[in-house]
Amino acid sequence: MYSEKVIEHFMCPQNAHSMPDADAQGSFGDPSCGDCLTIYIKVKNNRIDEISYLVFGCCASIATSSMTSVLAKGKTLEEALNITEENILQALDGLPENKVHCSNLGVSALRNAINNYLINKRTEDSYDHSHSGR
Repeated sequence: MYSEKVIEHFMCPQNAHSMPDADAQGSFGDPSCGDCLTIYIKVKNNRIDEISYLVFGCCASIATSSMTSVLAKGKTLEEALNITEENILQALDGLPENKVHCSNLGVSALRNAINNYLINKRTEDSYDHSHSGR
């Protein structure tokens, strides 16, 4: 069944809360099972300074979301973009075969949040440059 790490992250999920003042958020859902995850991030000096999430899903989805937040916190944006499903599975000491797909939720939502942050930052930077002479 589930490893002790999975049960620990399911029973006491870390960083599970909304973040109204987030720099960016990213969502991902798995239509085949109905699970949905939204990750919120705050970025300082190109690092994920704060991360939280709201997840609707099974025990494995909650555990993988929690572990994704733990792995990403403090990482540079580039390092966080390189977190894989395999990293999450290893950190949780594995998942039952029929739940392995849940690790895709965290990776996809995290990448969406980072990409949204980068798009917002690019838009702000180009706005700042176009209005700097006024």
